[in-house]
Amino acid sequence: MAINERRETVLRVIIEDYIIRAVPVASNAIVERHGLNVSPATIRNDTAYLEQEGYVIRPHHSAGSVPTDKAYRYYVELLGQDIELPYVERYLIHRVFQEAEEELEQWLKTLAAFLARLVHNLVVITSPKAVRCRLKHLDLVALQDFMALLVVVLYEAKVRRQVLPLSRKVSQDELTKLANKLTSIYSGMTSSEILADKEDLSSEERQISECLAEVIAAEDRLEHGEPYVEGLRLLLSQPEMTNSPRILTILEVLEGDDWLRSMLGQEFSKGGVKIVIGEENPEPALKDLSLIASQYGVPDKASGIVGVIGPKRMDYAKAISSLNCLTALLSSSVAEYI
Repeated sequence: MAINERRETVLRVIIEDYIIRAVPVASNAIVERHGLNVSPATIRNDTAYLEQEGYVIRPHHSAGSVPTDKAYRYYVELLGQDIELPYVERYLIHRVFQEAEEELEQWLKTLAAFLARLVHNLVVITSPKAVRCRLKHLDLVALQDFMALLVVVLYEAKVRRQVLPLSRKVSQDELTKLANKLTSIYSGMTSSEILADKEDLSSEERQISECLAEVIAAEDRLEHGEPYVEGLRLLLSQPEMTNSPRILTILEVLEGDDWLRSMLGQEFSKGGVKIVIGEENPEPALKDLSLIASQYGVPDKASGIVGVIGPKRMDYAKAISSLNCLTALLSSSVAEYI
């Protein structure tokens, strides 16, 4: 049976009150704080119906109502994804975006820290990752007599380094000449294009080119770019986290490399805002949390992810609207560099 309009209003009030106060919402409080033109008895009947249908639970018989995962899912579907952030907060995001450092790593850290304070939860931003990485230039730096450092600079503002063993002693001048030659040949190429190139190379140059191709291929195999995580303290300060027996487990998962891929799954590639609530999470340790994530970048060229992780009782409207604003700015920025 569908929820009628009044019961939908009651459910929305319960959810929004619980988001703000983190305490069960009593029927009397719903009438007093929200001025609904019905009696407390009617509200009690409505909440009893919502409990029967699995939208709310009560910690004990005389307690108020607490939203369930089913309620939060219903709520976010009501909200939709086209939520606009208030002007003042949009202005602040624009300011931070414009004033952030030019270097990609510091830039993304600054944006992640600001967004974490805005939504008062943990935020992750991954660096933009190309569908196929392309070489911008390479450098070779002498380390020891028979060893050099290969520095690979990609067009996606990424730098990767690989120690390279050499079959003979090579001076820095020779390494610089080698790097310049290979850059002139391979600049703009992908890993497969470098391997397929039939340029006449010495065995030494071929060794370097094969190592170069493998460094780029390893970057291609990564599902997401480098993650920048901020706001863990803000997440752990939430009432749900206080004295929670799962805190250590949550920390262990968030410190790992696979949780983001596990939470987002393959469906995320379809675009839009993805919301994973509580039990929908495939990672058991994170079933008390929700994730709201959005993809930024240019489809089929380069993209990254912005995500907010918090308790199920998070401000979904603020998180969705903040992501809408920031991903639009990041997408415009990525478009300028590809």
